[in-house]
Amino acid sequence: MLDKNDENVEKTVTNTEEAVNIAPETVKENTEEILQKETEKPKLQDENTSEKEVVVNENEEDTTEAVDEIEKSVAENSENGDSNDEDETEVDYSKLTLEELVSDLKKTISNNPVQKIKNKVEVIKSAFNKKFGDLLAKKKKAFIDAGGNSIDFQFSSPIKTEYNTLLSNYKKERDAYYQDLEKQLKANLEKRLQVIEDLKDLIENADTETMYKQFKDLQDTWRAIGPVSKTRYNDTWKTYHHHVERFYDLLHLSNDFRDLDFRNNLEEKLKIIEQAQALAKEPDINFAFKELQELHKKWKEDIGPVAREMREEIWHKFSSATKKIHDRRHQYFREMRSKYDEIIEKKLKVIAVLNEYDTSNNQSHNDWQKSIKEVEALRQEYFNAGKLPYNKSEDVWQKFKAATKKFNAAKNLFYKQEKSEQQKNLEKKLALIDIAESLKESEDWETATNTMKKIQSDWKKIGHVPRKFSDDIWKRFKAACNFYFDRFHKQKNTVSKEQQEVVKAKKAFLEDLKAKENHTKESILASIEKWKELGSLPRNSRHLEGKFNKQIDKMLETLSLDKQEISMLKFTNVVDGYYANKDFKKLDSEQLFVRKKMDEIVREMQQLENNLGFFSNANDKNPLVVNVKNQIEDFKTDLEIWKEKLDYLKKLEY
Repeated sequence: MLDKNDENVEKTVTNTEEAVNIAPETVKENTEEILQKETEKPKLQDENTSEKEVVVNENEEDTTEAVDEIEKSVAENSENGDSNDEDETEVDYSKLTLEELVSDLKKTISNNPVQKIKNKVEVIKSAFNKKFGDLLAKKKKAFIDAGGNSIDFQFSSPIKTEYNTLLSNYKKERDAYYQDLEKQLKANLEKRLQVIEDLKDLIENADTETMYKQFKDLQDTWRAIGPVSKTRYNDTWKTYHHHVERFYDLLHLSNDFRDLDFRNNLEEKLKIIEQAQALAKEPDINFAFKELQELHKKWKEDIGPVAREMREEIWHKFSSATKKIHDRRHQYFREMRSKYDEIIEKKLKVIAVLNEYDTSNNQSHNDWQKSIKEVEALRQEYFNAGKLPYNKSEDVWQKFKAATKKFNAAKNLFYKQEKSEQQKNLEKKLALIDIAESLKESEDWETATNTMKKIQSDWKKIGHVPRKFSDDIWKRFKAACNFYFDRFHKQKNTVSKEQQEVVKAKKAFLEDLKAKENHTKESILASIEKWKELGSLPRNSRHLEGKFNKQIDKMLETLSLDKQEISMLKFTNVVDGYYANKDFKKLDSEQLFVRKKMDEIVREMQQLENNLGFFSNANDKNPLVVNVKNQIEDFKTDLEIWKEKLDYLKKLEY
C-alpha cells in the first residue's frame, strides 16, 4: 500500500506537545521553525546572574546562542510537562472507507490523551471530509439527473452524524484540557510568587538558628510546584534565584551550613557536566538535545548555587558541553536541508521511470506478476531515497501517486478481463467434471480409460479459474477420476481362472527346474523360453518371477562361462521378464541403475589412474603399481559389460 506518511520526517524532540499560552491553543513549533529562530541571540544568564545584572561574555556569543536555545526549550517544556510529540501516523487514510475513518477516529480519541492527537485528528478529518464531499457530490448529481432541483437536495448519513458527534466531543475535551491547564499554570505561578515572598521575608527577618531549615523547606516547596507559563518561567526563576543568592550571602554568618551546601551543589553540578559531556558523544542527536533540556532544567530548578569562586568555571564547562551538542544539532539540520534536493531528484527519477513504464506487451498473469514486482522495486527505491518534510514532499508525493495510479489502472483492467476468462475456464472444467462423474461407474474399460486419460490431459491445458472455486472443483474432478481408476486397477488385479492356471503351471515348472541337475547353456535358455510360453502372471503373483530369476542365476553359476556372458544372460532374463509384463517403470529404473554403475566405474578408473601418477618413477614391476593396473583392467572389463547391458535396453521398444 502506498503510504504518504512514509514521506514525513520524524519531528525532532524539542518542544514536545502542543504548547498552551494563557490565551487559547498555540501551535507546536516544528524543526524548520526552530532552525529559523536560531539566529536570535538573547542574553545568557549564568550562575552569577542577579535580577538586575546579566553577565555575557562577548567572546562567547556562539555558546550564548546554544545555551539560550536550550533555556527557551526548557521554559516551554516546563509549561508542557513531560509530554511527547504525537506519533506520526503510518496509515494512508485516503484508502480507508468512511466507516473505517470514523472507527479510527473513535479509537484515537478513546486511547490517547486529548493533547497528543491533534495532528492525527486533522489528518483523519481531511480524509473524511474529502471522501464525504465526493459522496455528497455523487448523490447530488444522481438527484439532479433523476429530475430533482438542486435547491431541494438533502442528504443525511448515520456515519456523518457519528463523525460530527465524535469531533464535537473531542473539541470539548480539548478545550476543557487547556482551560484546566491555564488554571493550573496560574495557580502554580501564584504559588511560586508566594515562595519568593516567603524567601524575601526570611532574608529580612533572619533568625540564624532556624533560617537554614526554613530555607531548605522553601526550596523543597519550590521544586514541588508544577509548571508555569513559558512567558513567566524565566522571570520567576531569575527572581527566585536572585533571592537564593542573597540568602547565601547572608548565610556567611553560618559558614559551616553554607560551605556544606556549596559542596553538595558543586558535586551535583559536576555530575550534570559529566552527563552533558557524555551526551555530546551520543549518536542520536535528537535524543541528546532532549536529554540536555532535562539537564538544564535540573541545573536551574533542583540545584542551588556553588561557591562564588567556582561559579564561572563550572558554568563555562556546562556551557561548553551544551555548545558541542548545539553545534552537532545545527550541522545535522544543515546536512538534512542539503540532502533534500538530492532526495527529491532521486524520487523524481523514479517517478519518470514509472510514467514511462510500458505494460502494452503484458498478455498473461505471469507477465503482470513480473511487472508488479518491478513496480514494487521502483516503489521501494522511491521510499529508500530518503524522507522529506511535509512541505517539501507533498508535490512529489502527488506525482508519485499519479504515476502508480496509471500502472494500477492498466493492471486492474487486465485482471477484470482475466476474471471473465477465468469464468469461461470454470465452465470448461465443470464440463470435464460432468464427463468424469458420468464415467466413474463404467465397465467399458478400454473406452472409459482412454476418455479418462484424455480429460485429465485437457484439464491441465485449461487456465486458471476464480480462486474461490479452484479447490472445490479440483476435489470433485480428482474424486471422480480416482474412483474410476481404483475400480479399474482392482479388476485388473482380480485373478481369472485362466490366470490361475498360469500360476499353477509356473509353480510346477519352477519346482521341476529346482530338482534338475547338470545344466547346459542351451537347457537354461530353453527353460527361459518355456517360462515365457507359459504366459503372464497376474499382478498379485509377480513374486514368482523373482524366484524364477534367482533359480536361473544359480543354474548359470554352475556353467563354465566367462564372467561377461553369465552377467548378460542373467540381465537379459530379468529385463525380458519386465518387458513381457509391460512393466516399463522397472525398465526405466533398470536403465537408470545401469547408467549409474557406469558412472561409478569411470570415476573409480579415473581415481586409480590419478594414483598411478604418484608412482611415475617407480618400476613397472613394483607390486603397488601392478596391483593398480590390474584393478584398472578389471574396471574396464566391468565397464564393457555394463555398456552391453545399456545397449540391450536401448534396443527394446517401449
